[in-house]
Amino acid sequence: MRIPDNGMSRQHCSACNGVFELGEVLTTSSQAPRFGELLMRRPVAAAALVPNSVILFTAGAVAGALGKTLTAPLDRVKLLLQTRGGLQAGALKDAARGGGVISALTAIGKEEGFLGYWKGNVPQILKVVPYSAIQLCTYEAAKRGLRDQDGKLSIPARLTAGALAGMTATLLTYPLDTLRLRLAVDPASRTISGAARTLMREGSHGAFFRGLGASMIGIAPYMAIELGVFDLMPRDLPPFVRGFSSALMATSLCYPLDTVRRQIQLQSTGALQAWPMAQKIMQRDGIAGFYRGFVPNALKNLPNKGVRLAVFDAAKKLLITADEAYREEAEKACNNGQRLRECCK
Repeated sequence: MRIPDNGMSRQHCSACNGVFELGEVLTTSSQAPRFGELLMRRPVAAAALVPNSVILFTAGAVAGALGKTLTAPLDRVKLLLQTRGGLQAGALKDAARGGGVISALTAIGKEEGFLGYWKGNVPQILKVVPYSAIQLCTYEAAKRGLRDQDGKLSIPARLTAGALAGMTATLLTYPLDTLRLRLAVDPASRTISGAARTLMREGSHGAFFRGLGASMIGIAPYMAIELGVFDLMPRDLPPFVRGFSSALMATSLCYPLDTVRRQIQLQSTGALQAWPMAQKIMQRDGIAGFYRGFVPNALKNLPNKGVRLAVFDAAKKLLITADEAYREEAEKACNNGQRLRECCK
């Protein structure tokens, strides 16, 4: 029996180097071992019959949720600094307006206690799970569609795929991001349902999509740079270094657009569009106003990207091990079948 080669050897090389490329499920012949018997005899080999996309999407969801939870305190400080305290009052608002990361972290602990550092993290988790799956699926689908006749993917095509992935995932999960912001900066919003009711009173369903235009403009270049640069960086660099470097580059270039989006999301009435809001920030705070919260945002990317890439690498190693185990089991089945036929002659 010939074990079909559907590009897994190329996946092995890519996975070993930390390149994120989704593969395809192995196909089987009539003599190949089936999922049920493999699951009982050698579970790791059974994993080879699960679509690679399912394994990697699950890994992406877990990695995203874990990374976001670990870095939630810094993320909340970033949001408070971006919005100059938002709807907070007292020491917390003063600390956020002052722009100090340490003072903001201290104020959160004093005003809201330990759990205050994770306020707004539940909608963040609810968002990151589908966001990761949608983003990765769209990225791979776009890359396949943008390859040339020789099957090669140019740099502009790869950047376009990253932009499409980011915009699609953002559009479909944007209301959860708005809820997260409201919980993070509004002391009156203590639960997801309470924040949702407040937004409905302020602007019905449209309130959940405030700042969507600015977000789409910002996410397109961000994801194009992050995903594209990560794939294009030298393969001999550790995945952690590649992931953090690409994220830092994307964040440095696109952070001002994210600040404009946050300011728009926070408005309750008479929401400004992206350009008028950018002018307002420039007049009030200058260039530095666009980078408020940049330091905690950059700091949180370090463990966040590290955790995500560690989980991705573990999933890729599982795919390699599963494929090798499956091929061994298939060869055994082939040899046993051949011996059986010889005995029956």
